[in-house]
Amino acid sequence: MLRIALLGDSIFDNAPYTQGGPAVIDHLRQLLPSASAADLFAIDGSVVGDVSNQLRRVTSLHTHLVLSAGGNDALRNIGVLELEVSSSAEALAHLSDVVDAFECDYRAMLEECAGVGLPLVVCTIYEGWFEDPSYKKVTRTAIRAFNDAIIGGAAIKGLRIIELRRVCTSSEDYANPIEPSVIGGAKIAQAILRAVQEDPAQFGGARVAA
Repeated sequence: MLRIALLGDSIFDNAPYTQGGPAVIDHLRQLLPSASAADLFAIDGSVVGDVSNQLRRVTSLHTHLVLSAGGNDALRNIGVLELEVSSSAEALAHLSDVVDAFECDYRAMLEECAGVGLPLVVCTIYEGWFEDPSYKKVTRTAIRAFNDAIIGGAAIKGLRIIELRRVCTSSEDYANPIEPSVIGGAKIAQAILRAVQEDPAQFGGARVAA
């Protein structure tokens, strides 16, 4: 029997953006085997530092933690690549400083999540669906750097990783540039179920599960 705790941000807590349609948690509950359950502790707008409070709601009944955090941290810092600088090297140095700080915070959060003692699955940050080509390039560049920090932290701990850039790949997956739609939410729920059902004994080290 599974009981999954969803932690993080609006990637999971996307009900406000589905216009009354099923959210990620609804899709996941429909997919789960009989007698299994899922609880939504993720909160729209959360950053990495907010996950600690969400963890307090995890109980001894839970069997898995699934985490999607970091997207809002990245969005708050996208502007670092739009600063007026004298060279591209200076812009990259600014981005490096921001990502280094994020990486430190993210790894501390992973330590806290791992301390619960349950199997942990983490999600990367998807790139969203932005219409402006210039902004899309800037966003993609920054998100790649943040994802490197996420994947690196997960790899050290040998965690399963849901690569959301491979899950939400078309405009229909998004309710707006940064939130999952009903369709995208269904894909995310399917990826979560695949990740938690995979036997960790079948692989060594970190594994991209979607």
